[in-house]
Amino acid sequence: MPSVLHESFIIIIFSQHAKVELSYKKIFYMDKIRILWVDDEIDLLKAHILFLEQKGYEVVTSNNGDEALDIIKTKPFDIIFLDEQMPGISGIETLEEIKNLYPNLPVVMITKSEEEAIMEDAIGSNISDYLIKPVKPNQILLSLKKNLENKKLISEKTTHAYQQEFRNIGMEISNKPDFIEWIEIYKKLIRWELELEKSKDESIIEVLKMQKDEANNVFSKFIEKNYVDWINSKTNERPLLSHILVKERIFPFLSDKKPLFVLIIDNLRYDQWKTIQPVIEEYYRVENDEIYYSILPTTTQYARNAIFSGLLPSEIKKKYPKYWIDEEEEGTKNQYESELLGEQLKRFGKNIKYSYNKILNLNAGRKLVETLPNLLVNKLNVIVYNFVDMLSHARTEMEIIRELADDESAYRSLMLSWFEHSSLFDIIKFLSEKKINLIITTDHGSVKVNNPVKVLGDKNTNTNLRYKFGRNLKYNKKDVFDIHDPETIFLPRANVSTSYIFCKKNDFFAYPNNYNYYVNYYRNTFQHGGISLEEMLIPIIYLKAK
Repeated sequence: MPSVLHESFIIIIFSQHAKVELSYKKIFYMDKIRILWVDDEIDLLKAHILFLEQKGYEVVTSNNGDEALDIIKTKPFDIIFLDEQMPGISGIETLEEIKNLYPNLPVVMITKSEEEAIMEDAIGSNISDYLIKPVKPNQILLSLKKNLENKKLISEKTTHAYQQEFRNIGMEISNKPDFIEWIEIYKKLIRWELELEKSKDESIIEVLKMQKDEANNVFSKFIEKNYVDWINSKTNERPLLSHILVKERIFPFLSDKKPLFVLIIDNLRYDQWKTIQPVIEEYYRVENDEIYYSILPTTTQYARNAIFSGLLPSEIKKKYPKYWIDEEEEGTKNQYESELLGEQLKRFGKNIKYSYNKILNLNAGRKLVETLPNLLVNKLNVIVYNFVDMLSHARTEMEIIRELADDESAYRSLMLSWFEHSSLFDIIKFLSEKKINLIITTDHGSVKVNNPVKVLGDKNTNTNLRYKFGRNLKYNKKDVFDIHDPETIFLPRANVSTSYIFCKKNDFFAYPNNYNYYVNYYRNTFQHGGISLEEMLIPIIYLKAK
């Protein structure tokens, strides 16, 4: 198997006022993987060396650490097998020098000793593998494949596994799935998306993207057919929706002795949850990984107000008019979440102490971390984090964020990087130390849009790219899910002729005026408000402190 080793690297200098300069130095191309085997009894290992050479590897040998260090300064190697017990400088000392010179060069430690302290020293020095003498040729071969071909083998296996699963998922999509089956289909698609992004096989990634697009197309038709009945409770076969989330999934945990913390991360998609899950699992065990359905429009004003109030938007406006702000009115549309939560608690007879905090910036997050001990006297503590939603908007408006989060994978990576250094993670770690259980959820997700759909409206039509409401909207009916009577899905009506239209799958609304500029600016941005798997199927996670 050919490998490429760099004698030096490409230097790229970025400057705002100077052009990019590139300097290239020689790159060595090697036909064989080159191994350095260091052992004071190297002559006794001739059979092993011959075995590796017959397998196509090039093996260079040394019988002491000093010589080995001289060799690696003159030749590039792919991996080193290093004896732990040698006269002169020991294997551990040689390992430290190797890592000083080449921190990323894989080193496999080989030793006669099974002492725990020696193993810990070696592992602490960042070895790639640890073998106990006498080693068999196949053990060496397995270590080579694990360290040098691991990514390639995993990629090939994952690609093959998805190819086998592709047909099954396709049949599930076309077999008229119900709302529960759609959740399972989406979980499978996300699982494969996260697995295949580790692969370098762009063709199989494109196949998955096409299957996901087809799933969104069929899912949109499913929502059109069923949403009105769900929202009007005309069927018992309906999913968990935003306005019943607190009653069904949070109230049952208020009977526990310890306080409950609910973290609402605005605009958190299921794939983003799966990205941060491994980090959180160092402190918490996932008790239940559930998905629920956001109401329409899939935006903060509607979906999150519904969560806190336990009511649908038009019901909030009717029952608590002072807590509802219409879109055409000035002011923050979610400024009464704490009050709405209090009203919901009262309606259901939950006479408990609770707190509500919304984090919009770094300083607010740090202050909350400092005051966390004061919240432990409350039965329920709700914390809203707006970062992911702000990241989505920033990616649309700022070129540098767009470049950093160029695709779905990079978008997840950027979110993970934020999370690992956020006050939100500090809060999670603090609560874990106190053995306090958590619920993490969100109000809606977002979808990467790329297909413009033309719409005409008057000056009072709202600006959201995934749904519109207003009078005399003009559009192609087959492109949208349209609701002429907003009250049928419990949405506020500005006047008697108000109607709502929702984008489906990865579409977005564009006005005919200045059409090309508008399309180029918003294409491939992350938007929410409409109908897609990413926007509507969102996580609610139950976590138990370790």
